[in-house]
Amino acid sequence: MKYKYRLCIILLLSLCFIPGMFLPQARAQVRAYQVGARDVLTLVIYAGGEQQHETDLTVSTMGLVNIPFIGSIKAEGLTIPQLEALITEPLAQNYFVNPEVRIQVKEYHSLQYYISGAVKKPGLYEMSSAATLMSLIAKAGGVLPERGIIAYILREATEQLAEGADIQNLLSRKEPIKVDLKSLLDQGDMSNNLMLHPGDVVYIPLQKVLDLRQSKIYIEGQVKKPGIYEYQPGLTALNAAIMAGGFDKFAAPNRTRIIRKENGKTVVIKINLDAVKKGEIADVELKPGDLIHVPETWL
Repeated sequence: MKYKYRLCIILLLSLCFIPGMFLPQARAQVRAYQVGARDVLTLVIYAGGEQQHETDLTVSTMGLVNIPFIGSIKAEGLTIPQLEALITEPLAQNYFVNPEVRIQVKEYHSLQYYISGAVKKPGLYEMSSAATLMSLIAKAGGVLPERGIIAYILREATEQLAEGADIQNLLSRKEPIKVDLKSLLDQGDMSNNLMLHPGDVVYIPLQKVLDLRQSKIYIEGQVKKPGIYEYQPGLTALNAAIMAGGFDKFAAPNRTRIIRKENGKTVVIKINLDAVKKGEIADVELKPGDLIHVPETWL
């Protein structure tokens, strides 16, 4: 009996020391690096125990690299081992006996992410591996104490920012991914540590800016100046469209929608702004945070 008791104790203790046994699983899993456009690679070819060739290769915007002896091949989207295998096979068939191909990433340019708002060092960052939200925040020096409780992720929007787009305007035009920063940073809930895509923009507003957003309205679709506008008491859907420069040539005002958040739920209000203009029906008074969408005509 005493022997069985000791054996149980030993088994329990051994389970406690299994690596990662009781560690929570993070949502973001690190993936093998995939070659991307504009990356610079160093290629070395060995054969017969000696180095035969070494060169630097730049991946084109089309994802191609020009390999010595072989010519142009598609590298974008491949991992380093996959690319090495792809190059080794034709070299072994036509040029060298038992060649060995080694590739290193000399410069990473495809993994670019932009972060702005309530972080210590906002800006564009090039990473050497796929980034998570937490790793990008860390790269930017961490968050400011007065940061808000939500982070907005805009997929593949760095180029638009580089071309001069305003981040607030992008927020009104794109559907951002919202991340609960309070849960992630204050409570350590790693299920909110999302894996970012190359080209993502992360925006963490200050708390006071987040509060200010509740005093805005958003106008998108077929109007001449879509964007974010100040809410004013008594503002209606038609007045908002006029504020945004009026309707575009291919607008369908008769199918306008007002998208509103009420008690955590999304409410969609359909309104015929053509009929409103003719005085046939009453206009709808807007509330702070409303989004007005004017669709394109079907004709």
